[in-house]
Amino acid sequence: MNFAKSAPIPAKLTSDMELKHRNTFGLDAIAEFAYDITSAEQLPALLKTLTEKKMAWRVLGGGSNALLPAQLPGATLLMNILGQEIVVVDGDGDGDSDSDSDSDSSNNGKHTLLAVGAGVNWHALVAWTLKHNLPGLENLALIPGTVGAAPIQNIGAYGVEVGQYIDSIDAFDTIDHVFVTLSQTACQFGYRDSLFKQHPDRFILTRVIFKIPEHWQARTHYAELAQQFSDPNSLPTAQQIFDAVCRIRCKKLPDPKVIGNAGSFFQNPLVTEDQHASLISQYPNLVSYPDKAGMRKLAAGWLIDQCGFKGQRVGAVGVYENQALVLVNHGGASAEDILNFAKSIQLKVHQQYGVQLAIEPNIF
Repeated sequence: MNFAKSAPIPAKLTSDMELKHRNTFGLDAIAEFAYDITSAEQLPALLKTLTEKKMAWRVLGGGSNALLPAQLPGATLLMNILGQEIVVVDGDGDGDSDSDSDSDSSNNGKHTLLAVGAGVNWHALVAWTLKHNLPGLENLALIPGTVGAAPIQNIGAYGVEVGQYIDSIDAFDTIDHVFVTLSQTACQFGYRDSLFKQHPDRFILTRVIFKIPEHWQARTHYAELAQQFSDPNSLPTAQQIFDAVCRIRCKKLPDPKVIGNAGSFFQNPLVTEDQHASLISQYPNLVSYPDKAGMRKLAAGWLIDQCGFKGQRVGAVGVYENQALVLVNHGGASAEDILNFAKSIQLKVHQQYGVQLAIEPNIF
């Protein structure tokens, strides 16, 4: 992958570009001006021009975590920087991290650094790492979207968050108009959170450097995954975990190519131990998981299901019949339709459980 600072070819411009293929909800959307970003070096001149023209802009990756309106005025930067390469092998393991020691094996011992372009498909990267004997990301298989979008949301699944495996991130600072490299600590990763989510539009992520541990450990403690390897004497390989995660996700989640969706539409809410105790006294079957000290993570899907929304449909929008966390577009829905339906779910869950559900997708 070539990250040399040679004179860049200007980003290709397309006017009135149809973006239905660029968002997994399958929403009809038109970008007034769409720029094809294939190199980080294209950004300074382009952002300078957009700033001078006082033109609104946004970055769009795979659109797997996005709600797009019918019209996107101004500039839409399509993140298409590709490529991956091993840049350092067998480092000293002293990477910068403040993750919990029992949940972050990427900090222990030697590791490999892997640099990946922000436009690379996430699932394709995970498969690539296994083919090149770099296990660690397999629990995050089949999550839609691009590598550059993954740190923004700090994607997580089956007991693993991507932030645990990030060494640093290269980005363009749109305020200071300089390229920066941010350490793992500087990225401020939290549950479905990061510096980039807290300061939207400031940083355009161009490259992610992953820290893959040399000494791999299987992560199968998450309930659904543990059921796949119930034999206490079994020692699953990373490929077997990858395959199991794909089976689970395919069973639970709809294929965006078949029915429009953005995966989990709501975050699992965090509550204090006292709140949890109060809820469990009223709802003994409440599904929850331990989280940070003094907090519990409630299963949003369970809350939505108990409120009777699973499989429900209003017009073109509905809740997926196999997973209450997923809202789907049966065809012809707008972002407004989806948000209105989501608000009705939020209201009912809050009325019944006193818990506020936060929406995961970015609303453009």
